[in-house]
Amino acid sequence: MKSLNPNSHIALFLRYLSIEKRLAKNTILSYERDLKSLDKFITEQKTKTVEHATVADIQDFISADFKKGLSTRTVQREISSIRAFFEFLQESGERTVNPAKTVRSPKTKSSLPRTIDPDQITKLFKEPGKTFLEVRDKTMLEVFYSCGLRLSELVGLNLTDVSLSDSSLKVLGKGNKERILPIGEKAKESLVQWLQYRSDLKKGRDESQDALFLSNRGTRISKRNVQKRLAAWGLKLGIAEKIYPHKIRHSFATHLLESSQDLRAVQELLGHENIGTTQIYTHLDFQHLAKVYDKAHPRASRTKGR
Repeated sequence: MKSLNPNSHIALFLRYLSIEKRLAKNTILSYERDLKSLDKFITEQKTKTVEHATVADIQDFISADFKKGLSTRTVQREISSIRAFFEFLQESGERTVNPAKTVRSPKTKSSLPRTIDPDQITKLFKEPGKTFLEVRDKTMLEVFYSCGLRLSELVGLNLTDVSLSDSSLKVLGKGNKERILPIGEKAKESLVQWLQYRSDLKKGRDESQDALFLSNRGTRISKRNVQKRLAAWGLKLGIAEKIYPHKIRHSFATHLLESSQDLRAVQELLGHENIGTTQIYTHLDFQHLAKVYDKAHPRASRTKGR
């Protein structure tokens, strides 16, 4: 896909997202991919510039992507990107209306991973770490499950984000939003052990590297490396379920909610902006919410026999 003209409206919009909105680099790259695809479609299929796209043009673009087999979630993201772009053009005085405003996002079924059984979780953490890789991997597992982190949040952790004295962890989540999370005792013990191994590895190496979790080469561990190592641990320990970061995060949320029934607390710990996301994430349905409501609300009790 061709590079953008630095003076194009798309390029100006991306700079706005970076400078004014301060969105994460990966988020901006997603906007760029979506808008470049739209620009290519409008230019080639409609023989006009993207700035002059109509509602019908955008609907045709979305339909074409569905026919390509793109997932519902991807198409939803594309529509969101396009709406934001034309809203920017409106505010800049380039358009009087937002043609994407009335384009409907396709609905998607909730697709949630299965949770890891608590007994399997215990088995996962039972194996003691003896080598550099074992100690690191076990610590990553402990931190994932103790704090319910996203994969990007774990690999982005720095040494300064860990406070052993407060048993807390500072996490940079989606939209560059920070949250402070408690660290469980077992995860804290693993972190103490890992920091010693990490210190030994760093001797004689570039001291400017501040990542919490390192590869055996002394560089920040990659997302792909984490995924591979977790899957390998699951196989090594004979765990039936495939182990990957999102499944551990989902298990953290589900197990915590089952024990506490505190939806708001789980929402805060997961870093969800909308509580509806947390409801879907943790299998909450209306019947469960109704039971909690009936039990907790002072005006909800019903007298039997009436």
